[in-house]
Amino acid sequence: MAREATEETQRTQRSAEHAEEGSRLASPRHFVSAFLLCGLCAFLCVLCVERPVLGSARVYAVVLGIAQDGGVPHIGCRQDPCVAARGKPELRRRVASLGLVDERSGRRYLIDATPDLPSQLESLHAGRGWADRGRPVDGILLTHAHVGHYTGLMYLGREALGARGVPVYATPRLAGFLRGNGPWAQLVTLGQIELRDLTPGRALALSADLTVTPFLVPHRDEYSDTVGFKVRGPSRALLFIPDIDKWERWDRRLEDEVAEVDAALLDGTFLDAGEVPGRSLAEIPHPLVEETAARLSGSRRNVLLIHLNHTNRLLWDEGARRRLEARGLQVAREGQELPL
Repeated sequence: MAREATEETQRTQRSAEHAEEGSRLASPRHFVSAFLLCGLCAFLCVLCVERPVLGSARVYAVVLGIAQDGGVPHIGCRQDPCVAARGKPELRRRVASLGLVDERSGRRYLIDATPDLPSQLESLHAGRGWADRGRPVDGILLTHAHVGHYTGLMYLGREALGARGVPVYATPRLAGFLRGNGPWAQLVTLGQIELRDLTPGRALALSADLTVTPFLVPHRDEYSDTVGFKVRGPSRALLFIPDIDKWERWDRRLEDEVAEVDAALLDGTFLDAGEVPGRSLAEIPHPLVEETAARLSGSRRNVLLIHLNHTNRLLWDEGARRRLEARGLQVAREGQELPL
C-alpha cells in the first residue's frame, strides 16, 4: 500500500509539472511570439513566390504575325488555303508584327500597328489585361505607311479603345503624313497618340536593356520612307526587315548586316515570280525567297522569313518548308520568342 501511495504521489507531481509547463507555453507572451514567427514565415513565402529573381527577368522579341498586309485568309482569295482558313481559325495567319518585351522594366512595345492589332495586343500581354487601359503598350514603332503596317492605329481612336498618349515612333516624313491626313490627325489632336521622331541611324533607348536603331531601306515610298530595325538587348541582337525592294537596291550588303546579329526576320513575301498572275512583280519588287536563300544559304545566323503573301506556299507546304530549312532558312512562327 505504501508503494502504491508513493507511485500515486509521483503521478500527481508529474501531472502538476505538465500542467505548469502547458501554462507557461500557453502564456500570452508565447502566443505573441508564435504569431510573429508564423507571420514572418508567411511573408518570406510571399517574397519567394511573387517576387521574381532578378536574374530571371527576360528581354525578348515575340513574333505576332507573319503574313503580308492582307493576312490569311486574304480578301477575295478563293485558293484552298484561304478557304480552309475561313473555316478553321488555327489556319489563319496575322499580319507581320513583332513585339518587344523587357520584363525587368515591365515595358512592352510593338513594331508596326497592323489590322490585327487587337488580337496582337492580347498575345503581347499573354491574355492578361494591362495596368492602364488607355495605354496598352509603352510605344509603337512604325516601319512605313502601307496599309498593313500603320492602319491598326485606328483601334486607338475614340470609336474603339479611346487611348491616351500612346507613343508612336515614326520618321519625320511618316509623322508628317499622320499629322496631315485624317483620320490619323484626329488621333494626334485628341491626344490619343503622341508622335515621336525616329531618326534613321540613331539608336533609341526603349529601356536600360533594350535599344532599337532604325535604318532606311528601298521600297515603294508613296506616302513615307521605309525603315527596318536593328533591335539590341543585353546579350543578343536581331534584324527586322518586313518590307524591302530587291536586295541589290539597298546601299548595304544583306550578308554583312545579318552577320552582325543573332537572328534576322526578313521579307519573304513571294516564293517565286509566278504567284500573282496578271500582275507585274516590277510593281511589287520584293526579293524572292530564292534570292534571299542564295545570299544567306549556309549562314550560321537564325534567318526567319516573315511578311509571306497568301499565295506563298511556304505557308502550308511542308515539303517546301523542309527544302528551305535544308538551306538554313525557316519560316517564322506566330508566338515564337527570340531572346535578346
